Amino acid sequence: MPEALLTLDIEKLVAGGLGLSRDESGVVLVRGALPGERVAAAVRAGRGVRQGVTREVLSPSPDRVEAPDLPTVDLAHASYPAQLRYKRGFVEEALSRIAKLRAPVGETVASPREWHYRNTAQYLVTPGGLAYRERRGRDPQPVGQDPLVMEAIQAVMDRLDPERLDPATEVAFRASRLTGEVVAALIGAGEPRVFLRASDHLMDAGVVGVSLAQPSGKRFGAGVRLITGEAEIQEQFGRVRVGVTATGFAQVNPEAAGLAYIHAADLAGKGLHAVDLYGGSGAIGRHLAPHFTRVTVLDTAAEALSRGRQAVAQSGERNVTYRSGDASRFGELGTDVIVVDPPRAGLDEGARDHVHASTADRLVYVSCDPATWARDVGDLTRRGWRLGSVTPHDFYPQTSHVEVVSVLDR
Repeated sequence: MPEALLTLDIEKLVAGGLGLSRDESGVVLVRGALPGERVAAAVRAGRGVRQGVTREVLSPSPDRVEAPDLPTVDLAHASYPAQLRYKRGFVEEALSRIAKLRAPVGETVASPREWHYRNTAQYLVTPGGLAYRERRGRDPQPVGQDPLVMEAIQAVMDRLDPERLDPATEVAFRASRLTGEVVAALIGAGEPRVFLRASDHLMDAGVVGVSLAQPSGKRFGAGVRLITGEAEIQEQFGRVRVGVTATGFAQVNPEAAGLAYIHAADLAGKGLHAVDLYGGSGAIGRHLAPHFTRVTVLDTAAEALSRGRQAVAQSGERNVTYRSGDASRFGELGTDVIVVDPPRAGLDEGARDHVHASTADRLVYVSCDPATWARDVGDLTRRGWRLGSVTPHDFYPQTSHVEVVSVLDR
């Protein structure tokens, strides 16, 4: 597709960390630009909104800083205080544009760490070494030093010879800030015995356990088997400890997530019964436990529910129950408060119907996508709910991703 080099003035930053500009042909979204800047951008011709990449900054913003050229960051060229402002703006815009609501949005809660916060990473295994899965262009980009991952993961990577990971095509890591331990998963086709040499090399490099996942269209959807060592390590999320694995879902920034979970529990208040929908292993639900007579954690992921049951058995929390079930089918659970932390797609219509038909008077909504959050909040307010506090939380410094912690009451 042909490209043109255009000089553009950037009006504002929009979701995805893209700078919005306009010329005589309409809107252009530019990667690597900041509000108030004039840039020279390579812009692809095409239907609809055109997109481009900053080639030269002609008039820099005072917020601009030097940034690593990595496919995993799209906002590192802005200072961290500026990133927090922009993320608040993403939530404000979603609220007004999608929910059609005017409501105050709090300051973005900063991540305790701006770099080296990620407790998980997954890389391609290539002849040239480990490489990022997010690719710019056709060739995989070698990793070298990854400034986003925890130091414990980088220490393992520094000791690896990728050729000795054959026949794995990818490798995933999960580290614990609490213990300093790292577990790994090899991704590749074949029986575990085929990967014993690769597994031994990972153990020699410092991991405490290695699992094997078969390649699958759905992430880790074809099953995971332990080859050696530990499958799970302990991590602290706010006030609770949770077991995490190299292949199971858990928030990538445990310190920042812990702040959000404590905040969500404060918004939930107190009562007889709270339901934690999309609850996983119960990191949020267990924060509710001291304030409710009973808490039900609902999820469809058997692996996460199993980890949660083990955790409460060890901690002695007797009022937390785990149930397997779809978030749109919890109507028989009489409840005072519902907490939801859904996937990026948000609450489907059935789930919103059941929230509205439930006995709950309060909904605490934690979201990883301001757009679907705003869609759902707009729908619920039109049904009679009232939006209370809205606070962005930064789980992913140096990127445009932002979490939202909010509360709605009848």
